[in-house]
Amino acid sequence: MSVRVEQVLTEEQFEEFVALPVTLHGRGRHVPLLQPTLRSWWTGEHPQGRFGPVTFLLARSDSGAAVGRMCLHHNPSFDDKVGAETQLFGLTEFADVSVLDTLMTYAAGSARVTARTQLVGPVALLPNQTGGVITSGFDERGFMDSPWNPASYPEAYEALGFARIFEGATWIVPLGGGDGAASEPPADEPPIGEPSGGVVVRKASRLRLRRDLEAMRQVLNASFAALPYYTEISAADLAHQTAGLEFLVDPDLFLLAYIDGEPAAFVLVVPDLSEFAMARDGRLAVKDYPGLLWRRLKGTTDAILIIKGTDPSAQGRGLQTLLARQVERGLRAGGYRTLRSTFVETANAGSSRTYERMGGRPLQGTTFYRRAVR
Repeated sequence: MSVRVEQVLTEEQFEEFVALPVTLHGRGRHVPLLQPTLRSWWTGEHPQGRFGPVTFLLARSDSGAAVGRMCLHHNPSFDDKVGAETQLFGLTEFADVSVLDTLMTYAAGSARVTARTQLVGPVALLPNQTGGVITSGFDERGFMDSPWNPASYPEAYEALGFARIFEGATWIVPLGGGDGAASEPPADEPPIGEPSGGVVVRKASRLRLRRDLEAMRQVLNASFAALPYYTEISAADLAHQTAGLEFLVDPDLFLLAYIDGEPAAFVLVVPDLSEFAMARDGRLAVKDYPGLLWRRLKGTTDAILIIKGTDPSAQGRGLQTLLARQVERGLRAGGYRTLRSTFVETANAGSSRTYERMGGRPLQGTTFYRRAVR
């Protein structure tokens, strides 16, 4: 089969691009990115558009059928982080290794034109947003903000000379029967909202969510700065990534710890609406969010820990242990049965221990890939 690559320029091509994962994999495991997000990347109407366009590509067979897709983009902040001019690629799906080879040949050619020395991905649009490839747990469904792919994907990348980087795992924590039973806090644990030793834990508020998210962003950038893949999140980036969160957030599951009035740690858990997104093929818009709120209130029993962090100046004080206990009680009291977590790097043993203490286990191995541009 010969394969050709074309740029996505028309609405019809965009629809093919969006539909391709279902065409290749069927429904039930792959969770699509929300279509409004994809469209904002395609049209350049997103904060990272200031760094240049996100080029959407389709690969076609001899018959004209779409058999692969990919996007190409660039971020100078990531170049600075890794110390190399990098061609980023993402949203990568393919029927077989020959299709991936054709897409990567195109990506390498694009990189040479712009004097970039390596390919890194799949990232959308950065490793600290979403992307990656799963390397185990293929029979488990994916979930929002995490990848899913068949077992052939790691083999295909590695057959083409890509090396694994930023390896890690997603996690899953069973929470029992979802009967609402919540454990009693230790006697020395401060109740939410009451200070103890200068530490106070507060629930987020839907009415003041932007304020709470800004406090989270301050801690997030400080706590993740040392990670090899992390680039700073701007206020505009965060606002774009969390649009509509006020309809989904459960205040019992978004907790912030303050020390002497300054944000020091946080944990953000949201109801898992992955199956709803799969059923709609990612076709959700802001107008759908009130309906999602109704769906959450009607008894969604799975949740996703999107992100957590502690300011370096406050590490070693047990803040994540405190927040984990309190959010676990919130989950159990809310009738949630399962908590999943986005990927944790293998080297980040401290973060993994949080899930181990909750009775969790690794769910799917994850990795990103890198290859030099020859």
